[in-house]
Amino acid sequence: MIMLNTIGLYTMFRREVKRTFRVVVQTLVAPVISATLYIFIFGTVIGTRIDDFAGVPYISFVFPGVLMLSIINASFASASSALYFMRFTRGIEEILIAPFSYVEMLIGFVGSAVTRALMVAFLILTVGLLFGAVNLVNPLMFVVYVAAISAIFAMLGIIVALWAESFEQLQVLNTFVITPLTYLGGIFYSVTFLPPLAATITHFNPFFYFADAVRSSMIGYSEANSAIGALVIFGLVVTLGILVTYLFRIGWKIRS
Repeated sequence: MIMLNTIGLYTMFRREVKRTFRVVVQTLVAPVISATLYIFIFGTVIGTRIDDFAGVPYISFVFPGVLMLSIINASFASASSALYFMRFTRGIEEILIAPFSYVEMLIGFVGSAVTRALMVAFLILTVGLLFGAVNLVNPLMFVVYVAAISAIFAMLGIIVALWAESFEQLQVLNTFVITPLTYLGGIFYSVTFLPPLAATITHFNPFFYFADAVRSSMIGYSEANSAIGALVIFGLVVTLGILVTYLFRIGWKIRS
């Protein structure tokens, strides 16, 4: 029978939640303000000039992509900053000597990041309700997809935090990989609007499946094969989970 160190996990979780609320303007308020601006500009200003798409107003079509962008940034920033700061202050040594397994370390960091992302998601849902942008046809799958996507980027954040040697390097993956692929993944447009070649290329972009999964759970419209989308999302969760656990086990960048 597998026994988890529940006290230790709760301590990690509580510390990260406190850290989130200690800088609440940066961690919760800023993402909500950014999402509000996206919703207002792309949904209200531009959306009123665009016909309904897939049976819903454009603002409802674009809202899931805006929400996905916010949870990606929240989970990535939470995990990367937490682990890098612990490396920087040598606080990681306390985790290494504590009675934690490497899987429990993974659960602690990822669980905290997913919690922050869920808080951001529900705050943005509240804003979306005020704009009349929210449709939620499958609430359970919405939470599952948000949690899974958040976990993916939390683990990417952990990998970057292990690799980085400066605060500036924490933003390298976000700036040069995550942000471009996000905007090219169909968060503000339908893939059917693209030329055939561009549409084909988009189907090789995993961010397309992230946005499509959230959108399908919210408005019931999907442009991707749902089986492929689920395989991409949950396959990445498992693959990155194994990779991060292995990096913890060998002590990459965290053992002197």
